[in-house]
Amino acid sequence: MATDDDNIHSLFAKSDETGLGTIDTASVIRRSKARRLPLKLATGGALVLVVGGLGFAGIQGALTNAPVASTAGASTESDARSSEDTSNLFSENTETSLNRAPADKINLCTGTLADVAPSESGLELTVDFPDATVGQSSVEGVVTLTNTGMETVTGYTAAAPAITVSQNDTVLWHSNGAMIALAVDVSLEPGESLEYAAWFQPVMCGVEDDLAAGFGEKLPLLPSGEYQVSAAIDVIGQSATDLVTGPSQTVVIR
Repeated sequence: MATDDDNIHSLFAKSDETGLGTIDTASVIRRSKARRLPLKLATGGALVLVVGGLGFAGIQGALTNAPVASTAGASTESDARSSEDTSNLFSENTETSLNRAPADKINLCTGTLADVAPSESGLELTVDFPDATVGQSSVEGVVTLTNTGMETVTGYTAAAPAITVSQNDTVLWHSNGAMIALAVDVSLEPGESLEYAAWFQPVMCGVEDDLAAGFGEKLPLLPSGEYQVSAAIDVIGQSATDLVTGPSQTVVIR
């Protein structure tokens, strides 16, 4: 029986010279219909999910809440694919690539907040985080993916979106490090939405932090003030990967 390490190794073994893998979307859809697995979140380790050639890095710590579909007749549960199945998402017959940075790399420490056009699919991310206190270890919230368009949207995403904390359009912190080895099944009719559990740390990162595998534990604390929190996620469809963002939320740190 293949181990998780064997599966992860097989994913990278199929990458091409550009570092981007391949995905057989027909196989994805077929497996989605044939086998639906409950969401189980990893609470440690350095698991990496590669879907369509993307190495998603959206969560550094442990999450305990599964994404839950909601509103306007959406499914009551989100489907997710375990790391055992990720190797089967790839095929040497179909190639997919990005001409941009993935969602978790569009905003880097001390850089200018990326200005991303609305998704043509009509998908939009909104964030809901409470205010925080200086020195708080993490701030937990909810990110909602909503289909504001006129057509059904299907595809897959990482287990959680990438979160960015900024002030005056300057990136102060973003999701980083190891992530949960899962893919969330997305199927949203117009008006339907899907919720992801998410979090951020009220600290400030630097250029050198983006050069490491993950941020250290001694980053400077964000002082009291108003900050903007936003989210981004890649939605992998049958023919393209869509970068989805949305409006930011003002969070007060006291």
